Amino acid sequence: MNRSAGILLSVTSLPSHYGIGCFDHAAYDFVDFLADAGQTYWQILPLSPTSHGKEDDSPYQSHSAFAGNPYFISLDALIDEGVLSQEECDSADFGSKADDVDYSALHNSRLSLLRRAYERSDISHDPNYQQFLQDNEWWLSDYALFMALKGFFAGKPWYEWPEDIRLRWGYSLEYYHRTLYYDVEFQKYMQFKFAQQWYALKSYANSRHIQIIGDIPIYVSLDSVDVWAKPELFQLDEGHMPTAISGCPPDAFAADGQIWGNPLYRWDYHRSTAFAWWSSRLYRCFQLYDVVRIDHFRGFDEYFSIPKDAKSALEGHWEKGPGIDLFRTIEWLMGWHPVIAEDLGLMTDSVRELVRQSGFPNMKVLQFGFDPDDYGAGNDYLPHNYGKNCVAYTGTHDNETISGWFCGLSDKEKTLVRNYLDDFRTPDEEMYHRFVSTVLRTTADIAIIPMQDHLGLGNSARMNIPSYVGSNWRWRMKGDELTEELSQSLYAQTLRYGRMNWENFRGV
Repeated sequence: MNRSAGILLSVTSLPSHYGIGCFDHAAYDFVDFLADAGQTYWQILPLSPTSHGKEDDSPYQSHSAFAGNPYFISLDALIDEGVLSQEECDSADFGSKADDVDYSALHNSRLSLLRRAYERSDISHDPNYQQFLQDNEWWLSDYALFMALKGFFAGKPWYEWPEDIRLRWGYSLEYYHRTLYYDVEFQKYMQFKFAQQWYALKSYANSRHIQIIGDIPIYVSLDSVDVWAKPELFQLDEGHMPTAISGCPPDAFAADGQIWGNPLYRWDYHRSTAFAWWSSRLYRCFQLYDVVRIDHFRGFDEYFSIPKDAKSALEGHWEKGPGIDLFRTIEWLMGWHPVIAEDLGLMTDSVRELVRQSGFPNMKVLQFGFDPDDYGAGNDYLPHNYGKNCVAYTGTHDNETISGWFCGLSDKEKTLVRNYLDDFRTPDEEMYHRFVSTVLRTTADIAIIPMQDHLGLGNSARMNIPSYVGSNWRWRMKGDELTEELSQSLYAQTLRYGRMNWENFRGV
């Protein structure tokens, strides 16, 4: 990968009149902003559907590893199609704050509008729709039925459904396909509109020489079509409930570790199928994105297994994952594709060896370089230790914003940071500029800066606090924050540090 730069911004965080960022004009404006600022990449968070109606819908706990989030469908585009009116959209309640996503309000209003659009559409006669159904049958039918069933059973998880459909008895599947026919078709319609609008946006980004870095979680949610439809892929008992669940041991984010609750893979079964499901999953990702970031990459070397009834992650232990065999098989099947390995967390020699064997660039997070308990010349996250084949960040969606992080440090910790940067003059509230420029100056082939850090925002703009539920994934950018002044400043920095996207070079 050439020396380059990009910005991390969730689609949910784009400005919008309708409660959440989506594939509307604001997304196209952001692509233009990236191109004008000399950037090469737009890194996003997972596009998968979330657990609708919760206080904070996590994109890492999805109902499907293959489907797209209907919240991202542009209502303006549906207005242009004539299947919704401007008055209908304006009168809906999407929440009251321009910089916040109200998922409860969104769930109640957005889906009802999409249902209305479906009922007014003549989608069945669209040849593009018929082609979409044919091309995506391998995952779409199960997903559409699963979501229709969730609606029928008042949102209950599949493991609380009646036994006949919970265990997918043949006659029961046929019965619910007939009974919920229009609900199933509505789900297919939403996936078609999602795909239609996403590929149009991605095509526009690529035409402006912007590449999309997508993000996939290593695990799937227990309450997902993946577990319901293919229980043989996971460590489940006879009742299709997990025998062990995912998490991680104590780390910088949680002193007692974390219990994530996802079912674990039966890697022996996956290996016996030549990793067919994982190949399908990554095939889908390579369709959607130009570059794929795999979250929790270290879990392919070793994964943390926690007993299903454990009270804390401290009861867990490490198990061996599939290792390099998975990625060698996928490369043999599909050829080489650009991948970023999210290898953060507890690093071991075997994890480092897996990253080295894969050849994928790994991640370096500036904030991790200044841990007082692990500060010194050997810390991999100090900028002078970065190599070329890596992606450097000020922080990720799981971190504090860089401004919030620095302002929250103790005086001793701030002195440690300022000594490293040789800067005792810049005011605390302006230090984010120094951190951004430090990352851009590193030898890392790619530098990605969260949009919040370019804007110098505090922790009120943080995307996620791991192991905390209540206010995550909600921050949205205001429409007036993408200024020409900021664009010119980023362009100058990108040029200064040799990260210019030369396809969009406008001169010095």
